[in-house]
Amino acid sequence: MIYKGIYHLFYQYNPNGVVWGPPIWAHSTSTDLVNWMPQEIAISSSIPSDINGCWSGYATMLPGQKPVILYTGINSENQQVQNLAVPKNLSDPYLREWVKLAVNPLMAPTAMNKINASSFRDPTTAWLLPDKHWRVVIGNKRDQGHTGMALLYRSKDFIHWVKAEHPLHSAKGTGMWECPDFYPIYVDSLLGADTSTVGPSVKHVLKASLDDTKHEFYTIGSYDIHKDIYIPDKGSVEGDSGLRYDYGKYYASKTFYDESTMRRILLGWVNESSSTADDIEKGWSGIHAIPRTVLLDEYGKQLVQWPIKEIEMLREKPVDLSGKLIKQGSLIEVPTITAAQADVEISFRLTALTNVEKFDPSWTDPQLLCSRKEAMVQGGVGPFGLLTLASEGLEEYTAIFFRVFKSRDKHVVLMCSDQSRSSLNPTNDKTIYGTFVDVDPIHGELSLRTLIDHSVVESFGAMGKNCIIARVYPTLAIDDDAHLYAFNYGTEKVEITRLTAWSMKKARIN
Repeated sequence: MIYKGIYHLFYQYNPNGVVWGPPIWAHSTSTDLVNWMPQEIAISSSIPSDINGCWSGYATMLPGQKPVILYTGINSENQQVQNLAVPKNLSDPYLREWVKLAVNPLMAPTAMNKINASSFRDPTTAWLLPDKHWRVVIGNKRDQGHTGMALLYRSKDFIHWVKAEHPLHSAKGTGMWECPDFYPIYVDSLLGADTSTVGPSVKHVLKASLDDTKHEFYTIGSYDIHKDIYIPDKGSVEGDSGLRYDYGKYYASKTFYDESTMRRILLGWVNESSSTADDIEKGWSGIHAIPRTVLLDEYGKQLVQWPIKEIEMLREKPVDLSGKLIKQGSLIEVPTITAAQADVEISFRLTALTNVEKFDPSWTDPQLLCSRKEAMVQGGVGPFGLLTLASEGLEEYTAIFFRVFKSRDKHVVLMCSDQSRSSLNPTNDKTIYGTFVDVDPIHGELSLRTLIDHSVVESFGAMGKNCIIARVYPTLAIDDDAHLYAFNYGTEKVEITRLTAWSMKKARIN
């Protein structure tokens, strides 16, 4: 959230080790979402309703600029319940001390509401409707755990909450919904919408993090404020095969409305690809991705994400290699930049589509298709893209690339992030990620932006329609020994219409 001009990030933290343990709420602040300063621990186990852990939740800004936090506590009976914390001193812009209400918990499983006490967590930011009642949703599951849902609660005073007779929404076969998020997004505006915005100018987004698969999905739809139900748009897919913010390592994400810039901003947790033993040796695990702005695409069918503008303050020493033609089997090195810490924007134009691979209708899983047709498998149009964190002899690299196929009535664009050769360390997770990109490669360009930060490769395809974040731990392509290349291993030539790369200065995190 933002309060008195300062951004606040609260996050799950295990103070007793680098592996998962009963979490507490750590707290960092920033004036620009790039440089961060740690503050005192915000919330830790201290009352019966959170004595076994302080799990996730959201902040809400009450009228009069009064921030509050709803969070899930694990009580003395190991039940999941919802608690409220408020700032001790509203005049402190850093909100360094938080106080828990004596009436906690505010929401809890009971014999009457028949809520699964082990699957009742992660309350959202609340929203206020014209009837002057607050709403909040909480992740849950039913039907032996097969149906995921967003339970709906209402309150007049933010203290006394009543469970609605029906959930805001549910979906069979999706399992437990963690960290649900529900927010409005403008149909015809580049601005973000306050969480309580309703009406014909907005659609709504419902996101769930799937506990069973550790993937996220979202749908876009309509919110009926009279029936208090969310209805996904026709044709929406709910579950693992649906739309995702990110098709790589990205989970437990949350958005907030930045009233100072009128943006909807997304933050997400990125776990490790290294082994537990390596995590213990390095002394930490888990990061947050670069914050992203979120908008609705021009057709209203999906979201578009882009790194916040502020990250560009770290750019320096730009290199331009636009107007290059990459022939079959070619590599073009991007020189003079710090390839282990870089920001790259590249756009491709296809010069010919005569030798296009046929698309098999059975190829419904893009991640599996990327695994079969990884970066070194030659195609017709593609693979072409970037080799990041590459060693001098290409023993190690992480490839982000496109392939183009021809189905019966259209071209199909596949975007892949290939970690299979990212490290000579055999204990790392080297999963290959993939997604189909909804673009027309004939009448437009294929764009890619990739942020590289030592163990992170964060890529935005087609101006942010599809995103893939990967964690990699090379053994050779480290610091000054890392290289960056544009490549084309397809038989068709590809034109680079634009390639600009920047070295990136270090953000301040202290």
